[in-house]
Amino acid sequence: MDLTDKVAVVTGSGQGLGLAYAKDLARHGAAVVINDVNQATADAAVAEITAAGGRAVAVVAPVGSTETARALVTGAVDAFGRLDVMVTNAGILRDKVLWKMTDDDFDAVVGVHLRGTFTCVREAVLRFREQGDGGRIICIGSPAGQRGNFGQTNYSGAKSGIVGMVRTWALELQRAGITANAVCPVAATAMTETVPFLAPYIEGMKNGEPLPDIIRREVGMGTPDDAAGIISFLASDAAADITGQAFAVGGDRLALWSHPELTAVEYHDGGWSADDIAAQWTAAFGDSVQSVGEEFPEELMAK
Repeated sequence: MDLTDKVAVVTGSGQGLGLAYAKDLARHGAAVVINDVNQATADAAVAEITAAGGRAVAVVAPVGSTETARALVTGAVDAFGRLDVMVTNAGILRDKVLWKMTDDDFDAVVGVHLRGTFTCVREAVLRFREQGDGGRIICIGSPAGQRGNFGQTNYSGAKSGIVGMVRTWALELQRAGITANAVCPVAATAMTETVPFLAPYIEGMKNGEPLPDIIRREVGMGTPDDAAGIISFLASDAAADITGQAFAVGGDRLALWSHPELTAVEYHDGGWSADDIAAQWTAAFGDSVQSVGEEFPEELMAK
């Protein structure tokens, strides 16, 4: 996988998953723009990449505004002459149940995840179209956006919206040779430490204990490095024909999320009144009601 001629921006890449993505891109030869809100964190990430022989610069700014998006694209062009890949990874959490979530809690998360993805992708696409030789959009989603998650109205809504935008961008950008895909990772990070049944495994991993197969395979969770390969692949020429997809990645598992599809379909002459629906609901639709939230192996949830 040779990315020597590629230049990538990775938002929120000072640590965690974002840093793993940036390091993997650099290891395959790409020049990388590191982004973080903390100067010391960003500088440390750049130093780590350059010490390993890679190329990297930092743009320190909070993601969300058009000004930051332009600064990231300008940073790539000024340092390396072009831009080929935009990875929108930056994110924050403000978890609360609906009735306790404030406007600020909601706006802060949506501003970084959803608006930040929109502004960064828009600026990247403007540059890609100017260059005239395609480009790669890789947006980070989450299983919470696919199935919902307790206490994450803001986060789940934003992540779901990201996948919706990616599907739309795949249509709009295809003629320009620009691909748009979403990646929904599950990795041992500060975010997943808050899941009670996963916390002991993450703590054990910190102490050098390997994650068991049930976590790496059935749950599909591993280290941040385990989720990085798909980013470099989607940034490469090998993925030139892959667009509009949502990938699940983590541990030993790589998968594709499906589109939402119609499941149970029934017809009623003249349309459906409320009474018609009530009379036929159980027989026609009862067995097809969808579950919500992530589904984990029963043996883990019983512990």
